[in-house]
Amino acid sequence: MAAVHLGYAAFVVIGFVLILAGALCRWRWIRNRVFRMLHLGCIVLVAVEAVVGQICPLTLLENWLLVAAGQSGYERTFIGQLLFDLLYYDFPAWVFTLVYLTLAALTGLTLLLIPPAKRLVQRP
Repeated sequence: MAAVHLGYAAFVVIGFVLILAGALCRWRWIRNRVFRMLHLGCIVLVAVEAVVGQICPLTLLENWLLVAAGQSGYERTFIGQLLFDLLYYDFPAWVFTLVYLTLAALTGLTLLLIPPAKRLVQRP
């Protein structure tokens, strides 16, 4: 489950970097409307969860699975712990909320500055 969580976070962060790099390098795929809306939706979800104080559903699921497996806390294998350490840091909650809101705002700004491609109307 930690790998899924890491994948989600990587999609948000790496996706943002790729959008910026793609604008500079003129990569057409970064203007894909589905990709851009999915990317924005992912970071907005995280930002809203942080603002309202909601625990991430993936975190809840991870904890539930650990308890269901008879484990306490986040006891993991080396790779599992490595993935965990990449995702979680010991900062106050407001730091994460600020980071999430900033990334959500910047992602929204990229929609204006680097707009997705307009849909092409296919003629019969």
